[in-house]
Amino acid sequence: MPAGILAIDIGGTSVKAAVLDNSGTPQCERVRVPTPRPCPPEIMLELVSGLVTPLPAYDRIAVGFPGAVRDGRVLTAANLGNAPWVDFPLEQQIFELLGCPTHLLNDADMQGFALIDGVGLELVITLGTGFGTAWFRHGELMPHLEIAHHPIRSNLTYDQYLGTDALTRIGKTRWNQRLEYALEVLDRMLRPDRVILAGGNARLVDIALSERMVIKPDATGISGGAALWRSTQSD
Repeated sequence: MPAGILAIDIGGTSVKAAVLDNSGTPQCERVRVPTPRPCPPEIMLELVSGLVTPLPAYDRIAVGFPGAVRDGRVLTAANLGNAPWVDFPLEQQIFELLGCPTHLLNDADMQGFALIDGVGLELVITLGTGFGTAWFRHGELMPHLEIAHHPIRSNLTYDQYLGTDALTRIGKTRWNQRLEYALEVLDRMLRPDRVILAGGNARLVDIALSERMVIKPDATGISGGAALWRSTQSD
């Protein structure tokens, strides 16, 4: 079997990894470990090294990270303990750790590559520890918008309003009411042709969705690592 693509999905709750073929089909069982708290960069790198050791051969790496990233460096990491991560060169560090060409992307952006149809304006929303978003136009990733940190109501950000901590505190019914309001706001602001709800908490969505909105399972997201590499090779 030819070497594949190592996809690493770093989240505020867990870190997942699998080796994919070029089409995004897993070549092994996905491995997963809880994300430590706190989790500074050196702890994360040690965790990643141990997590991927038993996986099959790979020659490229795609990393999804829960925060704003640019040019291979982390700008924000609210759900991992922000300060130690600011301006951390994670892409280069993963390359040096594992010895393969590496692409670093926001985690919602990477998942979005696996979930979109590639037609029109598509908004991907990941409902998990925080509130992730990715924005695509005809299959092309647009500049990342940190909607998660924008106030939505009562000086609460989208992360604070709809993240896992809020869900635990207010319960499923009120959380769904908040989600319905947030979707209305984003629809008025962005006018997407399609909205895709993903992430671990998407299974709890219990509101009427418009015909332009769909729910997709979280398990498909990691295959975005292969789509990310395909997109860079076609540039």
